Amino acid sequence: MRRISIKFLLGFLLIFSFSFVVLSQTVKEIIHSNNQNLITTELVGLKNNSNVYVRQTFLINHFTNNELYFGEIAEDLGNNLNHATGNSVGVYTIDGELIYASDKSLFSKPERTDLQEAIDGNTAYNIKYKGDETSVLFSYPVVIDGAKVGILRFYKDFSLLYQQSNLILDTTLYITLAIFAVTFLFSFILSRHITLPLGKLARASSEVKHGNLDVRIRFKRKDEIGKLAENFNDMINQISLQMNIISKDRDQLKGLHEQEKRFFDNITHELKTPLTSILGYAELIKANGEKDRTFFEKGMNHIIEESKRLHKMVIKLLEVSRPHATSQEQHPVDTSAILRDVVDSMSIRAKRYKKNIELDVENELSLLGQEDRIRQLFINLIDNAIKYSLEFSVITVQGLQVDEKIRFIIDNPSDPIDTVQLKQLFEPFYLAQSKGSEEGSVGLGLSIVKSIVDELQGSISIVSEDNHTAVTVEFNLFKRTEVVNSHGKDIQ
Repeated sequence: MRRISIKFLLGFLLIFSFSFVVLSQTVKEIIHSNNQNLITTELVGLKNNSNVYVRQTFLINHFTNNELYFGEIAEDLGNNLNHATGNSVGVYTIDGELIYASDKSLFSKPERTDLQEAIDGNTAYNIKYKGDETSVLFSYPVVIDGAKVGILRFYKDFSLLYQQSNLILDTTLYITLAIFAVTFLFSFILSRHITLPLGKLARASSEVKHGNLDVRIRFKRKDEIGKLAENFNDMINQISLQMNIISKDRDQLKGLHEQEKRFFDNITHELKTPLTSILGYAELIKANGEKDRTFFEKGMNHIIEESKRLHKMVIKLLEVSRPHATSQEQHPVDTSAILRDVVDSMSIRAKRYKKNIELDVENELSLLGQEDRIRQLFINLIDNAIKYSLEFSVITVQGLQVDEKIRFIIDNPSDPIDTVQLKQLFEPFYLAQSKGSEEGSVGLGLSIVKSIVDELQGSISIVSEDNHTAVTVEFNLFKRTEVVNSHGKDIQ
């Protein structure tokens, strides 16, 4: 940005210097030209007045030899013209010889340019500059009846005119110089006012280029540069926001990849283990047949259990990819009865883990849905509570109506779950780290629950407080008067 400042200064300096020189020369030429015109005009008047006087003198005393008479009256003519015009006068013959001079020191000097012109028959003057003095020697031939009879030469002082002209010139130049100085100073300040913020913007953009998104510019200005700084800050804010989003998406994608890898590792292991076991028992049974009845029964039971386990796992995988049910497939379902039946069957499983289930549910909690999907919802929630609750714990299951909503709460003692894990529990294949985690779980239960809740247009939330985990599910209460048959009558 220093280069821009230097360019500004050099540009202004060159423009001002050139303008000053041009203006000073122009003013000098104008004053010189005006002085020349004034001198010419005044000398022309002097010549005319002198000619009138000379002609009158010749008319009064006319002689046949005008040149001889001019020489005789030279002294009187010179004195009279000196008094009449106030200028020193020199009278010369037609050959340029001095006859008379009111002040010989003025006419005896070697400058004879104008006199030579008068000898040749021309009117001329010569300007002489000496310090603060400016004088003019003016010569012209005197012509009487068409014949040149002599030469008159005047010495006129124009010092006052040139002094006034020089004063005007100096004053003009000083004023011009002052104006240029003020303008240059203003331009310098203006250029700094522009280039300094641009320098800050350049440095800030370099910081951003090197990855520093915390840089901000603060200009207390309402002009375009202030707006530029404001837009720059907004741009950095937007970039920071997008970078944060990209970072979060990247982390989320990385987490999904890790979950997917864990899932395939787990599902491969879980599928391989029962299949290997089934294959082993099947081969042994085939080889031994029913010779060892005890081993035969044990092997068949093991094959059946492992087959059920495989079937259950495949069903869960299908549930994750299962498309949502349409509203046309839904019908009124009494969730109270379904929940009682599920709790009754799941209590046996809970006792195997040395845990108990307590149920508190109101009657006639109806909603629109599919019975098998709602049953699956309760099974997954209670099964999840059994697997991840603490040993010898009591799992409480509640079902109640709150205003126009049906609310189900499954609460179980458990290890604390941090906020980050709570947000990810409904993602497919996610397994929260817990002491009570069931070996072989692939993290699909809550993902299936979430998909069912979304199908039924409900809501679900999980809270972990005071070593308790509570899952709350809410649905809209179904009222039978809301269903109307094709004839427009309410179904009771």
